[in-house]
Amino acid sequence: MNIDDEVLKEKLANAKILIVEDQPLNIIILQNILSPHYQVCAVHSGEEALEQCKTYTPDLIILDIKLPGIDGVETCKRLKNLPAVKNVPVLFITSFHQHEEYCWQAGGVDFIPKPIAENTVFNRVKAHLTIKLQRDKLLEMVFLDSLSQIYNRRYFDSHVKKIDLHAKREKEDYTLILLDIDFFKQFNDIYGHITADEALKKVAKTISNTLKRPSDFVARFGGEEFIVVLPGTNIKGGISVAENILKNINALNIPHDFSPLKHLTVSAGLATLENSQGQASVLQVADDKLYKAKQSGRNKLSF
Repeated sequence: MNIDDEVLKEKLANAKILIVEDQPLNIIILQNILSPHYQVCAVHSGEEALEQCKTYTPDLIILDIKLPGIDGVETCKRLKNLPAVKNVPVLFITSFHQHEEYCWQAGGVDFIPKPIAENTVFNRVKAHLTIKLQRDKLLEMVFLDSLSQIYNRRYFDSHVKKIDLHAKREKEDYTLILLDIDFFKQFNDIYGHITADEALKKVAKTISNTLKRPSDFVARFGGEEFIVVLPGTNIKGGISVAENILKNINALNIPHDFSPLKHLTVSAGLATLENSQGQASVLQVADDKLYKAKQSGRNKLSF
């Protein structure tokens, strides 16, 4: 499948490139080549790149093989262990051709040789960005819920396993928030399917807009159920996000005559990896907490 030329042009213009390079002159050269066409950000070490990618998801990474601290090969290996950037193409900058095999094994997709040549950089970056955007479009078709335009259950099932494994390996926490629209069957009966579908879209968009980090995501879990995934988030951080979601959905003030509050609300159950250790899965704990929230009066968060 090909992306329409105008759509591709727009997506390329908004593409984000992370340069990881410790030589100021090389950074200036790369920025001069790429900044007129893309959104470019630069850091000076592998450690900075790893920290940056916790809150910033680039579409492509240009990585020098020789860096202070951890080198480019090790940086690439660690980046590929981060779920949010696992599939981001990495182009190595190197004059050390004997290291190419290590770069391929680490997950690199191409090389930019030194000294840096403008045409080589521009064309290779554009080619790999185009491939990535085509791939993203195909994944969007597979993993996007057609009604709500957020991720679907298939995406959640696939990605939560990776997040769980990463959290356990790195000894980190993560949070799941399971949400259910209160009295939605009655809402459907009173207002009809078209209005109910519009309400689902508004709730999905509100949840998405409440999430601030690129690694956080929401998926449509079932008919009127949504699930939020917050990697690297403990219970305190999860509660803050969940409370904001409930507040923002209340603020929509969507009329619902069957609800005691006369407007549409959601109930939420929250669980973290740390708090569910030794019990059922994090998802099962979140589901149990959601049940308690609904049993205790709805429009509530249970954790």
